[in-house]
Amino acid sequence: MQKIFDAHFHIIDPKFPLVENQGFVPDYFTVDDYLQELKEMSIEVTGGAVVSGSFQGYHQEYFAEAISELGNNFVGITQLPFDTTDEGILKLNDDGIRAIRFNLYRGLSASPKQIKELSERVYKLCNWKTELYLNLQTIDSELEELIFTLPKVSIDHLGMHKCSIDQLKKIVHADIPIRLTGFGRVGYERDEIRELITTLYSENPSCLIFGSDLPSTRARYRFSNNDIQLIKETVGREAQDRIFFQNGENWYLNK
Repeated sequence: MQKIFDAHFHIIDPKFPLVENQGFVPDYFTVDDYLQELKEMSIEVTGGAVVSGSFQGYHQEYFAEAISELGNNFVGITQLPFDTTDEGILKLNDDGIRAIRFNLYRGLSASPKQIKELSERVYKLCNWKTELYLNLQTIDSELEELIFTLPKVSIDHLGMHKCSIDQLKKIVHADIPIRLTGFGRVGYERDEIRELITTLYSENPSCLIFGSDLPSTRARYRFSNNDIQLIKETVGREAQDRIFFQNGENWYLNK
């Protein structure tokens, strides 16, 4: 049985509202669905991060129930409107939220100034991390520079589309984790993902954080044991332990 800290997955509960995004509304995927799917793949989940998707907009209601059902060592990653009060942020922190997500890839617009201000505010208030969902291939120089100024920031889904390996090395050299998630949605073929894992891990063993990306909404193919196997065939046991659970636990559970 493979042990993981699942640093990126979605819970889509029919009891809570959804928001159409770019013409898309996902199927439901409850906590029970999530745990059952991992059980069927013989995966032991020790903790993880419930991530707010574009289709959940700024709705927060589902987090408290999902995190409570999942149990200890699970946290939430949310999207916030910029006028959220400090009191609102502290309440979400009490519910188990530990990071803020800026979903630039799916059209939730934000200027670099807005991102910086809100990221710094939630970090100062609650030590929250920042997650950026963007396309590293197409970001401009202002946004690229911003990445290196944010407190405790990480990059989602390998940066989505192919970019310079030097750009990725620069990111991990700055101790900015890259989330090893969404193999079925990124712009890399599987052999290219293997090469990235090998190269980036050798540059910074703490930089790769694994997540299932379940239920793989809008991906070309769904997460499966084949993705687990790809990592296990690429790196040795020590690296596997760091990628599958140690790096994620250190990032989200240790302030």
